[in-house]
Amino acid sequence: MNHISRRRLLKQSALGLMAAPGLASWLTQTSLAADGQRKKILFYNKSEGFEHSVVASKNGAPTYAERMLKDFAGPAGFDFVATKDGSVFEGDLDQYDGFLFFTQGDLTKAGLDKQTPVSEKGKERLLEAVAGGKGFVGSHCASDTFHSAGHKAGQAFVNQQDVDPYIAMIGGEFIRHGRQQKARMKTVDAKFPGADMAGEGFDLNEEWYSLKNFAADMHVILVQETQGMQDKDYDRPPYPATWARMHKRGRVFYSSMGHREDVWTNPIFQALFVGALRWSTGQVEADLSANLKQVTPQANVLPKV
Repeated sequence: MNHISRRRLLKQSALGLMAAPGLASWLTQTSLAADGQRKKILFYNKSEGFEHSVVASKNGAPTYAERMLKDFAGPAGFDFVATKDGSVFEGDLDQYDGFLFFTQGDLTKAGLDKQTPVSEKGKERLLEAVAGGKGFVGSHCASDTFHSAGHKAGQAFVNQQDVDPYIAMIGGEFIRHGRQQKARMKTVDAKFPGADMAGEGFDLNEEWYSLKNFAADMHVILVQETQGMQDKDYDRPPYPATWARMHKRGRVFYSSMGHREDVWTNPIFQALFVGALRWSTGQVEADLSANLKQVTPQANVLPKV
């Protein structure tokens, strides 16, 4: 880890974002894979509609998220190929150990960013690659991607029985969000790689997603505590906000965190995503026992909006 990155983490620790033992624990994970090989991750960040500031590119320069990934995940043995060009899924996907998505909307459309869209065949190839054993990590708006038909038909606040194949893979679907606010993340599995940094839970100022269409077999890691949150989008019982699951042979991880630039500098976020990358690429193991009903028994109760 370079001097600047380490100094930033230490400074944030002093501000109370995490305890010193947690920092030490995270630093011990930043090493190459057991086979000594660096892992190659395709960081896909196309937006059909709203483009988040963390993936907005100016004059072709690397995005904020790309720079941050290189800073905090690079030392852990990960190299990132970042693109908004959907034709990448027509090419050689075998070269990648996994995928990291920070995407928005229907990626088969050029959209406002006017980048080459993903073809229907490219979408199929992505899902086949994950099912075949490639890792998949999704951040924030990755759940606001390839919405289910019922959702698009005006039933956003309804759980769908038939979900889009991509939504079935990632394990949950974005409904809507309210204002950015500080809210509580409750840790229900601190043993998942990188999650020990979160302790029993933490408060974070973020743009929190209200979610639905949860996969029954998911393993919940962090729960969105809704008590005290503002806006009707969160007028519902606690629900999963970060989870992991298997998509056939592929390891899938998703977290609703990642909207704000300062979240990308938060050591809890960084540790969790390094842990997710390590787990999704098969470097470490984790308990994936289905626990949706146990830890969020009313997750499918949606807000009346």
